[in-house]
Amino acid sequence: MRIHEYSGAELEDVAGEVFVPVIARTAPGYRGRMALHELGGTLALSRSYWGPMSAVRTAQMAARPSEDDLMLFCVQTAGECSVYQNDRFVAMTAGTGLLAEACSPSERVSSTETRTLTLRFSRELLPLRAAEITDGCARTIRPEAPAMQMLSGYLSRLFTVADDLTAPQRLDAGQAAIDLLAMVLRDVAPSVPSGNGSGGVVLDMMLVHVREHLADPNLGVDELARRHHVSVRRAYTLFERIGTTPGAYIREQRLLAAQVMLSDQRYARLGTSHIAAAVGFLDLRTFERAFLRLYGMTPAGWRREHSRAGAAPAPVPQEVPPH
Repeated sequence: MRIHEYSGAELEDVAGEVFVPVIARTAPGYRGRMALHELGGTLALSRSYWGPMSAVRTAQMAARPSEDDLMLFCVQTAGECSVYQNDRFVAMTAGTGLLAEACSPSERVSSTETRTLTLRFSRELLPLRAAEITDGCARTIRPEAPAMQMLSGYLSRLFTVADDLTAPQRLDAGQAAIDLLAMVLRDVAPSVPSGNGSGGVVLDMMLVHVREHLADPNLGVDELARRHHVSVRRAYTLFERIGTTPGAYIREQRLLAAQVMLSDQRYARLGTSHIAAAVGFLDLRTFERAFLRLYGMTPAGWRREHSRAGAAPAPVPQEVPPH
């Protein structure tokens, strides 16, 4: 087992060596710790402590052919964070799982201390079709799901005993973890045939509709259900599949879009009220309170700490929705 203890300035180096390269931002005095078991080949299992941070994997990073087949499966064991990949937003809490792929841009933000258990492996090891794997990425895997309980328990035990296994045993144990992960994903990804395929199709349509209509201030639970010809009760039932509610998903997607705009220098000339309106918030104070609850700081504070340099400011729009 290898142990890395690192500062905020060293975080990018450690992430690039153990996982994939990212652009990281941390607060002063940041400290992190990671313990890593190499299981053989590309298989590795790590247990990490992360302080509050943001980590961005850009499109340019994701396009590197030397890394495009790497996958990460993370079990959140303590704390909270949000992850954005493949146009999906996931709010992770203790016990939840998440699959991420290196070949797609992503962003991870945590305003609290977090602990994770992460399995790294090559995409080719996962016995699923390529479309199924991508569709299973950035989806909430709930801790109460029986398959998830089996997998998280197995990974925890494997981390404890890995040093006592022979090299062939570690490799076999890692492959067993991959097989368990495939079982978990078959129960999560909507593209995988199931007993209620039509419900999965409707849910996917609703998720896409939300992401494409964030600026519509009239988009709420009732309106989302009406536009997809289902009852409000049915909408809540469908969103239970991804561990959230329609209202929470709409709010989280709006806040994530606002966070991305506040972090991007291209939107530096846009005021906070313009950004709030652009993501569907009619009331600035409501937006500021919701942002503070999710990210632990105000929109203005986030912009000061996370604004990315290097891009020209976007033009200020001539018209914005009323606010």
